[in-house]
Amino acid sequence: MANKYPPFVFGQPRFDQSSFQGRLRHFLDVVDPRTLFTSERKLKDSVKLLDDFKKGTLVSGVSNKELWEAQKIKQAIIHPDTGEKIFMPFRMSGFVPFGTITVTGLLLPSQGFAQMIFWQWLNQSHNACVNYANRNASKPTPTSRFVQGYVGAVSAAIGIAVSLNALLQKADKFSPAKKMMVQRFIPYPAVACASTINTVLMRNHELTEGIEVVDDKGNVVGTSKIAAKKAVTQTAITRFVLPAPILVIPPIIMTAIEKTDFIRKFPKMHLPIQAMVCTVCFGLALPASIALFPQIIEIDVTNLEPEFREKTSRQTLFFNKGL
Repeated sequence: MANKYPPFVFGQPRFDQSSFQGRLRHFLDVVDPRTLFTSERKLKDSVKLLDDFKKGTLVSGVSNKELWEAQKIKQAIIHPDTGEKIFMPFRMSGFVPFGTITVTGLLLPSQGFAQMIFWQWLNQSHNACVNYANRNASKPTPTSRFVQGYVGAVSAAIGIAVSLNALLQKADKFSPAKKMMVQRFIPYPAVACASTINTVLMRNHELTEGIEVVDDKGNVVGTSKIAAKKAVTQTAITRFVLPAPILVIPPIIMTAIEKTDFIRKFPKMHLPIQAMVCTVCFGLALPASIALFPQIIEIDVTNLEPEFREKTSRQTLFFNKGL
């Protein structure tokens, strides 16, 4: 416990990012929904505290805990590239509270065609906004690029879900009960594939234009398409993994709960229980999935474009993967 708040290092995570455990603890801070209730005054005070530390004008008596908490608040609310506030529903700390609504809707049993389309559209719309809000924004991008990505992702989600459901309805060897059970798992392949496509399309400009690579002092060394490919690939993998525990575990749990006398006696409790199960699974899956890779990626200069070796004498450079 004595090392709970180590000496503060500006701009660096409190936990070791070379291990999954360290990244998990870091992203538990990033997705902490309590930061959604941060007042404007508290945010300004946190930013000022960090600015004073950076300038060397910090008043005496400020603890490491206060500095780490200030950085947690700033990182949860302010985009690292644009310096602007991220709209609350699209922050990583808002992903679970706001996203649980769509996850619960996706898993509702006995959905009709219109319901299925609505929930897939709503889910991918939210995912697209989260991807856009947490992108690497070191380079300006035309809005048309994001519109194209959004349309492509929504079309993919609806197309996959509808196609799988149509195939299921034609499967004569399944009884109605078994069809209903299998139908509950259709959202996963639809959402996983569409979320991956969503990420690639929404961030396609990074692949064509590159992203900024900096040294350990934060100075921009250049723009790299290689770094962009690595950033988008790792984020896409995260988006593919994320829906697995969210859309696979709840149907298994709910199938077991539906067989209990409690649900038979109190059928109106089905929806709130499902929402609670989805929230817990989402809350655990989100930090675990985004912890698969660090947000700030170290890369050897020899693994970048040849011109980087002429621009800097440093062996290791860095770039923001985005979330």
